[in-house]
Amino acid sequence: MPIADTAATVVARAGIAGCTVRSVADEADSTNPRGPMTTTTTTAFDTSKLRWSVVDGDGSTSYRMHQETSILGYDRDAGTIDFLVRFDNCGGHCPAHRHITTTSVLVLEGEQHLDDMLAGGERGPHKVRKAGEYHLTTGDKLPHMERGGPDGALVFYSHHTSDGRLYELVDENGEVIHVVTLDDMVRVWEAGA
Repeated sequence: MPIADTAATVVARAGIAGCTVRSVADEADSTNPRGPMTTTTTTAFDTSKLRWSVVDGDGSTSYRMHQETSILGYDRDAGTIDFLVRFDNCGGHCPAHRHITTTSVLVLEGEQHLDDMLAGGERGPHKVRKAGEYHLTTGDKLPHMERGGPDGALVFYSHHTSDGRLYELVDENGEVIHVVTLDDMVRVWEAGA
């Protein structure tokens, strides 16, 4: 089966609305009768059929903690887990943390706002990633805080770990309070099924 046909089957099964599949060779070939690709197809990832778990803070932090997470897939033996985080537009953060493994991040909708946590509880420079922006980290030097922008955010994360550890949750002084593992995330997810 040609690659484009295989990709179209995957897209159809995944329910990705508005997605157009083309062969890379078609786009690179200047003799392509359709001409070079000059338009951008907007892909809307349908989240309506996903199961979401909600994380709310207990009010003990100086920031509002609220996020929704949906695990898309995982492979314990390979040390991978893919999930979405949905942030509201009211300043809801995920718990402050530091990635300790390789993580791919793709902002699908809205904006992802990040602030590094410096020594003594100070905040580093504010960063904004907009829809369509990709980031790869092989582990963060500093912990950070994340939230959505004025319209919230939908962010895809793909973690790859060799020892099961994904990230460290930290308090507001940057002290580690818990190490989150792939098994932790899967256990909580499966318990909510």
